Amino acid sequence: MAYVTRIVIIGGGPGGYEAALVAADLGAEVTVVDRDGLGGAAVLTDCVPSKTLIATAEVMTSFDSSYEELGIKVAADAPTSGARVVGVDLGKVNRRVKRLAVAQSHDITQSVTRAGVTLLRGFGRLAPGGQAVDGSRGVVVDLAEGGVGAEGGEGGGTRELRADVVLIATGTRPRELPDAVPDGERILNWTQVYDLDELPEELIVVGSGVTGAEFAGAYQALGSRVTLVSSRDRVLPGEDPDAATVLEDVFRRRGMNVMSRSRAESVQRVGDKVEVTLSDGRVITGSHCLMAVGSIPNTGGMGLEEAGVRLTEGGQVKVDRVSRTSAPGVYAAGDVTGVFMLASVAAMQGRIAMYHALGDAVQPLNLKTVASNVFTDPEIATVGYSAADVECGKMDAVCVKLPLRGNPRAKMQGIRDGFVKLFCRPGTGIVVGGVVVAPRASELIHPISLAVDNNLTVEQVASAFTVYPSVSGSIAEAARQLHIRKRAAGGAAAGA
Repeated sequence: MAYVTRIVIIGGGPGGYEAALVAADLGAEVTVVDRDGLGGAAVLTDCVPSKTLIATAEVMTSFDSSYEELGIKVAADAPTSGARVVGVDLGKVNRRVKRLAVAQSHDITQSVTRAGVTLLRGFGRLAPGGQAVDGSRGVVVDLAEGGVGAEGGEGGGTRELRADVVLIATGTRPRELPDAVPDGERILNWTQVYDLDELPEELIVVGSGVTGAEFAGAYQALGSRVTLVSSRDRVLPGEDPDAATVLEDVFRRRGMNVMSRSRAESVQRVGDKVEVTLSDGRVITGSHCLMAVGSIPNTGGMGLEEAGVRLTEGGQVKVDRVSRTSAPGVYAAGDVTGVFMLASVAAMQGRIAMYHALGDAVQPLNLKTVASNVFTDPEIATVGYSAADVECGKMDAVCVKLPLRGNPRAKMQGIRDGFVKLFCRPGTGIVVGGVVVAPRASELIHPISLAVDNNLTVEQVASAFTVYPSVSGSIAEAARQLHIRKRAAGGAAAGA
């Protein structure tokens, strides 16, 4: 009888369910243990819901910012009275958000069960005692009510599984400050905003990273008066500085109150208002407060360290480039590793883990080919080496930044903010990175991702046909300008 590898995956997010599909396809016996529903936070409370909300906000922003320029005629008194032309029913928006999230989770569940994967609903943890003589590990599952099988059934109690390979893919949860605990009504984390039936009149967003910036921009577009509290010098401190500057300028121009170098010390509810006290003693009042101050990994109570799995000081699981932890037979994927907190990276880590564990061909994770996007308006998409990498000497590269205001399609669409930025090696001209700031930048970054992933030169990018007129034409134009700059730099060096 052929030996079948037993795999237990704890966590059903992108890292978990993608790993399950790969492992099942490779002939393993796979069990997924999950508490909340397949898709995890990415589908149920984070990525899918937030981007669905933002899709509505994008329509609002596009209309509000360009209808007059594009010659669209609306209610006669709106342009002169200052009244808003369109509004939003937040309750209806949030019902759609939840409906799409549940539908996506259901679709994933069907795909996984069709592949022959067993689903258990509950909390999984490594059993004490380490590996058995045969190299397997015990996984203890505290079953939830209705926790057997994909659609429920018998539940409660505990079940112990034996696994040759265990994958930890338990994700993260919103970080809470001791003096700013969400109540789900006026003080909210990003998983709770979809329970609102009415648009916040005055929303204070604490935290100016990706999550804070996305929600601040979205709610401003939906009609809230927004104050963004940032402890740093600028919004999006981890992104390209030029891109962050464009976005902050857009936020301010649209009426957002961006408070830089302002740290929130506490948030308290006072009747139907909230008060945010800053470290310098100032107090900001609003109708609601959204806390976007990071996340913490779901590693507590899982017996990881007892099993030899090393964690960082922040509690993330340490992994190598093929998703192995320090404990034999235990892998980890997704946000719980803190490697690069994107659903696409989680999925890739999970797939790589299974390829490696089951002896299939595997290519280690290469973070310099990861494309990421901030879903603000305009969007900010990046791939490869960054301006910070060039400035610190990590990568020797030449850069060109081409504003979109000269692009003919951008002019036609009323796009005034944004740019394309490319980085290439000074000698070979190989494209090593890029930034796009534009509406739908998430779609425009793909040709640059292909160039970075396949070591294409700026000459190759510049010689490929683009549609005229198109916003993507600016990518080819930036490549042409970068070729000229590289050639000029090479000529100057030769002359010296």
